Amino acid sequence: QVQLVESGGGLVQPGGSLRLSCAASRSIFSFDVMGWYRQAPGKQRELVAAITSGGSTDSADSVKGRFTISRDNAKNMVYLQMNSLKPEDTAVYYCHARGDESGVKNMNYWGKGTLVTVSS
Repeated sequence: QVQLVESGGGLVQPGGSLRLSCAASRSIFSFDVMGWYRQAPGKQRELVAAITSGGSTDSADSVKGRFTISRDNAKNMVYLQMNSLKPEDTAVYYCHARGDESGVKNMNYWGKGTLVTVSS
């Protein structure tokens, strides 16, 4: 089964930086899109940034210019570089992938999340 495992979360002060990593159990070329979502306490889960199998990227307006999504196909890894962190970035960050499995199309896969806390 497909597994996504996040790492890199932690406590950081406002203005600081953090890099999140997502390790996939199969080639990330098999996913048409991968991305990072986050869920803050009491809020809906929201898309932070995404990257397609073709390398196109997009990100939420709230993080543009601060967060960058990237991938390393050889390592089956996706990253989220977070700079200039703000308290409102505090959330559990989830790795997500969409692809096919066992003939079923558009399967959604989720990691278990990694907590990012931005506080002074």
